[in-house]
Amino acid sequence: MKKYNDIIESCLAEASKAWGKVSPNPLVGAVLTDDDGKIISSGFHEKCGCAHAEVNAIKKAGKKAENATLFVNLEPCSHFGKTPPCVDLIIKSHIKKVVIGMQDPNPKVNGEGIRKLREAGIEVVTGILEEKCKKFNEIFIVNQTENRTFLAVKTATTLDGKIATAQKHSKWITSEKAREKVHMLRNKYDAIMTSSATVLADNPEMTCRIKGGRNPVRIVADRNLKTDLNAKIYTDNGAKVYIAIDENLKNLPKLPSHIEFIKCPTTPEGIDLKFLVKELYNKGIMSILAEAGGKFNGALLKEHLVDKIYHFTAPKILGDDNAISWVNGFAPERISDAINLKLGEIERCNKDILVEYYTQK
Repeated sequence: MKKYNDIIESCLAEASKAWGKVSPNPLVGAVLTDDDGKIISSGFHEKCGCAHAEVNAIKKAGKKAENATLFVNLEPCSHFGKTPPCVDLIIKSHIKKVVIGMQDPNPKVNGEGIRKLREAGIEVVTGILEEKCKKFNEIFIVNQTENRTFLAVKTATTLDGKIATAQKHSKWITSEKAREKVHMLRNKYDAIMTSSATVLADNPEMTCRIKGGRNPVRIVADRNLKTDLNAKIYTDNGAKVYIAIDENLKNLPKLPSHIEFIKCPTTPEGIDLKFLVKELYNKGIMSILAEAGGKFNGALLKEHLVDKIYHFTAPKILGDDNAISWVNGFAPERISDAINLKLGEIERCNKDILVEYYTQK
């Protein structure tokens, strides 16, 4: 079983080469081994619309695929999409065993690929590193099972939960290593979302600045269109930009081709965020990383839109009641009324700590 685990780990490593490139598809890696467990070939799903991981691994192996064992972190597909079913090629290639990390949550597959392989006489082993495989494709799972966008909040704070001083000075709370990690996260998500308040205060670019990365779609919630269209976040760098505005605004300016308005209903607090996130899902945005201030973060949490929180903490204390907190807008009278989170992974980023949390919807 340990050998199985190690090779599924290799599948995940292969799949991770395509972060930011396969949405709305899942991240998939495949490895072929011989009877002695020696790796014959490997492959990954490189881009949406291109060949799947299993196809790439099998083609690399050629005739060596016959009687080999195929490892894959996600159940092979059994339906025609942009590419033919992977199970058909697996059967045709006379592979004798398939080892799978997790079942595909896509209703078009969801066990059908496993059934077809077994019907063809191929031995199938499932559930290898299943929980790790599920976390790896957590965005895809939410998309498929709940038909909605996966939304995460990223924040970087002092030990006492502050993102800026009372004078709004915020650069830099965390280390360069932590900021590099943020750019890696931006590469993983389809889009970055922020508020007009953040744009006005910081004039951020919100691009991905790692080698081989790609700039995500940018979304600005700006009910009354207060931001300057010459702000850095609106620069044309090959990525779409959406500005969420009050649906009743008139005399709107003409926009460059890469920028588009999303007209939204509003609430007393601002843009109707539930409506906005649903509209973004309809536009093909499968995952969003929110990077904003306390008011916007609080609004997302109050509307139960948040799936995950990436909380970077620096070993610094401001100790000022007037300093700016990463989340606000709540006034519970009892501890039992607090928002409860589930602890995820913990990672050290030089002198800082990144803690992942999941909301309990």
